[in-house]
Amino acid sequence: MQVIFLGAPGTGKGTQAKRLAQRFGAEHISTGDILRDAIKENTEMGRKAKIFMDAGNLVPDDIILGIIKEELLTKGNKGFIFDGFPRTTAQAEGLDRMLRDLGMSISKVINLNVPDEVIVNRLKSRVLCDNCGTDYNMQIRPPKISDKCDVCGGELYRRSDDAADIIENRLKVYRQKTKPIEDFYRSKGLMAEIDGNRNCDEVFDSIAKAVAG
Repeated sequence: MQVIFLGAPGTGKGTQAKRLAQRFGAEHISTGDILRDAIKENTEMGRKAKIFMDAGNLVPDDIILGIIKEELLTKGNKGFIFDGFPRTTAQAEGLDRMLRDLGMSISKVINLNVPDEVIVNRLKSRVLCDNCGTDYNMQIRPPKISDKCDVCGGELYRRSDDAADIIENRLKVYRQKTKPIEDFYRSKGLMAEIDGNRNCDEVFDSIAKAVAG
């Protein structure tokens, strides 16, 4: 299994990708998590990426592709699920070349569709655990204790790029640079369109059927 999740920020890619990885025993590869870890550890790559991420802009392709290659080489031949990558057509083309060199290929692309107004409300209400990365929605899926993670007890925080003005810019950047990737994968017959504006379990059932089919 080699699956890519597409969709604007706040469509639920991370949550659904993690569930799919657990269901099928695949590796969940989140470029966002990898980059945030690098920022937290204050690595050279993290400092460079932070400038772009704090403004709601995309991290340059060469940095992202390098990260992905390292992850694939580290994970070996186990199936993988990409969450938040690729984000530009150049990244998609670079990934294709990389996978060919590694003897791999994409099996399915999941495109999650959610209205912008729903996305904005989701992201404004989102908090994450600084230890295990579990995310919560303070309106519809809050933690049992307001500032503690249900899973590990870690502290909860709000991402700096979930501020209202940054959210709007992230959606604008997505429309301009990431939307064209849909046509790239649609032309290859790999795309599955999923309505992400439903109950989390209903969305997951649709995804699982699309991947299995």
